[in-house]
Amino acid sequence: MAANWRPLLFLLFLDFDKPNIFTMKRLFILVFALLTFSVMQAQWVNDPVNNTFIANTSADAGEIYLATNPNTGDTYVQWMSFVGGNGWSPNLQRLNFAGEPQWGDNGIHIAAHEFSSMSEGVSMATTTDGGVVSCFAVYDGYTYAVKINPDGTFPWGEQGVQLFGGLGFSRAEVIATDNGGIWALGFDYTNLYLQYINETAGPVITISDNTGLKCMFGKLTLGNDNKVFVTYEKLGSGMYTNKSIYVAGYNTDGTQFSPETQLMAEQTFQSTYIHSAISDGMGGGYVYIFHPAFYNFNVYVFHFDQNGNTTIMDPNGVPVHSPDNNNLYISASATVDPVSHDIILVYEQTDDANQVQCKIYVNRITSYGEVLWGDGILVLDNGTIPCGGYNIDAFEFGDGFVVTYFKGIGQTAGSMATVEAQGFDMSGNNIWNTQMCSSNYSKTSCRNSTGFHDGQNIITWINSTDAVGSGPGGMYGQNIGQNGEMGEVTPPTPPAPCDAPTNFQGEAYYNNATGSSAAMLSWTAPEPQPDQYNLYCEGLKETIVIDGAATSFHQDLEPGDYIMKLTAVFDDCESNYALTPNGDNYILLEIPNFQSVAENVDEPIVTITKIYTMNGQLVKETDLEHLPYGIYLIQGLTQNGNLVTRKLVNSKR
Repeated sequence: MAANWRPLLFLLFLDFDKPNIFTMKRLFILVFALLTFSVMQAQWVNDPVNNTFIANTSADAGEIYLATNPNTGDTYVQWMSFVGGNGWSPNLQRLNFAGEPQWGDNGIHIAAHEFSSMSEGVSMATTTDGGVVSCFAVYDGYTYAVKINPDGTFPWGEQGVQLFGGLGFSRAEVIATDNGGIWALGFDYTNLYLQYINETAGPVITISDNTGLKCMFGKLTLGNDNKVFVTYEKLGSGMYTNKSIYVAGYNTDGTQFSPETQLMAEQTFQSTYIHSAISDGMGGGYVYIFHPAFYNFNVYVFHFDQNGNTTIMDPNGVPVHSPDNNNLYISASATVDPVSHDIILVYEQTDDANQVQCKIYVNRITSYGEVLWGDGILVLDNGTIPCGGYNIDAFEFGDGFVVTYFKGIGQTAGSMATVEAQGFDMSGNNIWNTQMCSSNYSKTSCRNSTGFHDGQNIITWINSTDAVGSGPGGMYGQNIGQNGEMGEVTPPTPPAPCDAPTNFQGEAYYNNATGSSAAMLSWTAPEPQPDQYNLYCEGLKETIVIDGAATSFHQDLEPGDYIMKLTAVFDDCESNYALTPNGDNYILLEIPNFQSVAENVDEPIVTITKIYTMNGQLVKETDLEHLPYGIYLIQGLTQNGNLVTRKLVNSKR
């Protein structure tokens, strides 16, 4: 498999959530060191010359995916190869936190199905009970999900579970939920098919287009409460076609909670350039795709919130780099800052004329489309020597990120050799460089990295066995810590928790002065005073930023139901959601159409409940006689028990 990705290659990028894991003790079992050379290597080493052995593989193996289980610390590695006589089929290995293979030198081969001689788009995800699920389409045209327990047994049987009622025979996607289940997605070059599976299989959801367009190339991101968002492409026929990108959200019971929303406007380009998606850590997600629709190739970024609403208003997306006539910007991979929730992308610049130049850049974009690092920060200028297999992962607590990449052998395209990593702080400053593998034989690189878990990030590769490369064959890998160390890593120290606001309260009112409905919110500030507050509101497209000195806020709203959550944002962290007096971490406000109920303005207020300034500040004084000069919003009850809000002009000085 070529590791030097160019625009004409069919690409599929995956990314996984990055929560913390339990720290596991490194095991030193000396008796294993007396057995075989492979087992001698089966522990994370701090030696770029002799990396950690993972599994034996065939010379043609490829399509390597990885995922670390956040609860157990185990890392699962999956690869495809022609073994066992059943076609291009999946194999898996399980590593413990110390890097020791748990399923023998050969791993486990999924052998109960007949696969074709080409890739069927196998995907993989770990589940919260410590297992792993492999999801794939097979030679008979059906799609299956096979689960493997940590002890190597098959709780769903060796054949697994047939998905989508027999529909959907092409590339499969799978993502794990927080309650032990999975979401699976497939398509048949006309429609997409989505299904939730826990102890039983849920209903099959069909995503189609009634105008005759094809719905294809779907990706999954996990929303709040185990909901899922599907991002997918609508396109016509042919290699070059009109293509647009949409998003829709679904509940585990099969109902749709977020309507179909267009993220990318229709463009014309080669159909095999497909998008990628990644969770934003707030219940929404980012989508990115490279294509040449407007100029030369560039990577374009889109974002949707927890309700599926687009927050980047340009329907063409935000480019990661200024376009120019001489260069292409391609093959992006992405991570998300867990504090700011910005997307950080790594991408390649190559020359338009011959596509032999290799430069790697990173750039940072907010959920509203602001490009923070201009035309990016240069990570690597490799001249005309190929590079590729690059991944990017944020540190667990948002204090930096790492870029890993493979560097080529001479001028030979597709021959990846050494493996390197560079660490950066969140301002984009380089803080360390580590050579993870110094051998110069050709390698097939992994499609993704594990992300940081308890301070450790993992990538793997398959070594060549050809005479030129003189590689030992098999799969090897290496861990990297967020300080650039290999072998035994130092788990990061969690930052001191940010104090959240307390006593979060809110209510709806109608402002006669402006003729608008609004929400009035109040809270008790944490200590010390935060830099700002973030107000997240389901039903609004933007996060509302409130000054750190405020303790109340009012927001004009259209009639409807709104769920509001509030956090305090400090220099190095963002707090948990503020709690209400009842212990909830949200406020549900029902904003009625006050104008539909004619208010008797002559009906006096007999009991004052709240008084606010016109800036939304809650006034402690409830005696009108003692109010200073100014204009106020008075909220109170009338004789008939109606809660009303009226403007008061106090002219007394």
